[in-house]
Amino acid sequence: MRKILQTLIIGLLLILSSCKETTQENEKKNPELEYIKQVKNLSDSINIQGITIKNLFKSQILAHQGTEYDSTMIIEKVYRPHQKLWDNCYAMIFGEKNSHKFNTTKGMVEWNRNLYPENKTFFDQRAKMLLDMNLDSILGKNLTRFNQLVPHQIKSTISILFTPMEGILFGGCENDEFCIELNYKESEIDYIIEKGLPHELNHLAYEPFRENDPKKGTALRQTIDEGFACYFTLVFFNGQISKYEAVENMNENEWNWYLANEKKIFNGLKQYFEDESGNNPLLRNDKLQLFKDAPKSLNYWLGFRIIEKYVEKNGPDSWIDIYELNVQDVLKESGYEQYINGLK
Repeated sequence: MRKILQTLIIGLLLILSSCKETTQENEKKNPELEYIKQVKNLSDSINIQGITIKNLFKSQILAHQGTEYDSTMIIEKVYRPHQKLWDNCYAMIFGEKNSHKFNTTKGMVEWNRNLYPENKTFFDQRAKMLLDMNLDSILGKNLTRFNQLVPHQIKSTISILFTPMEGILFGGCENDEFCIELNYKESEIDYIIEKGLPHELNHLAYEPFRENDPKKGTALRQTIDEGFACYFTLVFFNGQISKYEAVENMNENEWNWYLANEKKIFNGLKQYFEDESGNNPLLRNDKLQLFKDAPKSLNYWLGFRIIEKYVEKNGPDSWIDIYELNVQDVLKESGYEQYINGLK
């Protein structure tokens, strides 16, 4: 009897092993099966020292992999984990007419029912790009380094997701209502995940200190804020990227255009530093076109140069001072205007 039982057990193990090998062979032969397996293996979320990044797009894909659409997965794995983002931020951005799509379970289930099937080719392409980047590893590495560099701890929740309408790309309404949208066809999603993340996280660390800044509502504040985020990205990658890549992923020719026009740019734009309307050439050159040939955003580059001159004047680690300095003091102590006046 014992020999019969042993034989049965051995036979069962051989069958299970054979089934496992067959499944693995099928996955190798079928790229779609292998792709879905990789999606399943992604973490639902990664949390390091108060910063949480949620891979909501994972469940937006997996909800369509069974014989029927899994609406429960959308509610429990997409809506509930970051409900504040959907209820508050998205419902507000897209207005009262569309708010029910985001702040109700019914609305979330409905648009997710068709969004992935109708955009499957593009959405899978985006997901595969993140998988090829080894998304979990990059997120963990970037969050760890950010916390090592920045002396001020922040709390934030950021979701990576698909939406039925383009609205944010990368940003949000509050620290715990941030997202990265994967459905912008023009966006360089690999750059955003790898090099854009430190930039945006630095905004979250910097902005709480602006509460008592006398110039917090001005164009100068936005210029310093964006320039500092660009400079921090350069520090973050410790010489592995160029200055122009740190500033909106410019190329060298675009950077050189700015250098050739630096004095004209500063003298033409400093009159708008105090403006609080947001409707000025420093922030909206794409619409107002004071400098028609300017590539990228003027305030990002100008802010970067101010921070760069501050660090040159005050020492390599002085970038840390920027978090707590008022923006007018940053400009003054950078010596940037004196530098400009010395240019021919």
